[in-house]
Amino acid sequence: EWPPGGFLLFGRDFKNRTPEELRTLLASLQETSPIPLLLGVDEEGGTVVRASYYPAFRAEKFRSPQALFVAGGLEAVRADALDKSAFLLDLGLNVNLAPVCDVSTDPADFIYARAFGQDAQATAEYADTVVSAMGEAGIGSVLKHFPGYGSNRDTHTGIAVDERPLETFETSDFLPFQAGLEAGGGMTSVLVTHNIMTAVDDALPASLSPAVHDLLREQLGFDGVVMTDDLAMEAVAAYSADGAVAVMALEAGNDLVITTDYRTQIPKVIEAVASGALAEDTIDTACRRVLTWKQNLGLL
Repeated sequence: EWPPGGFLLFGRDFKNRTPEELRTLLASLQETSPIPLLLGVDEEGGTVVRASYYPAFRAEKFRSPQALFVAGGLEAVRADALDKSAFLLDLGLNVNLAPVCDVSTDPADFIYARAFGQDAQATAEYADTVVSAMGEAGIGSVLKHFPGYGSNRDTHTGIAVDERPLETFETSDFLPFQAGLEAGGGMTSVLVTHNIMTAVDDALPASLSPAVHDLLREQLGFDGVVMTDDLAMEAVAAYSADGAVAVMALEAGNDLVITTDYRTQIPKVIEAVASGALAEDTIDTACRRVLTWKQNLGLL
């Protein structure tokens, strides 16, 4: 009824399935869709491993970026990115929501275990290495979580307010994203966090903020696909009185909306376009970027 741009798989989609059963499922989705689908997963390594968590798919879970670097430096990181990409492509997946580009050096940070764990320059070299390898392998990459997670709380469970000055982002947090964008060409995209970045917009989460998206488009010069974090997360639930948070996300400048609440969100977007509340040009621009990404990934 509502052909999506793609599907994002979670652990539950791998659980109790064999690799062959998953390949069959994903192939059937592609065959059913009139436009080839983005089929993505968060296979970061370490604490976030949706597929390799299950022994039926891989004997060992993919290791965290920090563990890889300790074991063998950036060469080990590159080899792992190539191996991981081949593993996912073999299953029928064409996008990995990685690498985590957040700068975090404090083990007490919520994001630390998922991050590279070093300063901005080292994290930028990590992002360059991973994105380059993923592009070489032919899988889509997703730089996250723009504008940089910092030491903020978990946005799955509530609002996080980041009060750091813009200069901190410009001299630190943005560096890995810039490196990843330069390395990725047309193969990479950016995921925007739900953190409130008070230096730019003290009222809205970054994912719903036009000002934050302008920063990504203008200051970092990115004209590719920008996607939200999951709009069903608690950090954004309160921002739309009528539940049409996807409309706000598209107005802000996102091209792809990630949500488990698509049964509500898709009709709301259609209604907003039909009423004139959401400009059709906004949809056209987003669709063009998504189709271009699919073309760059060899899907079209």
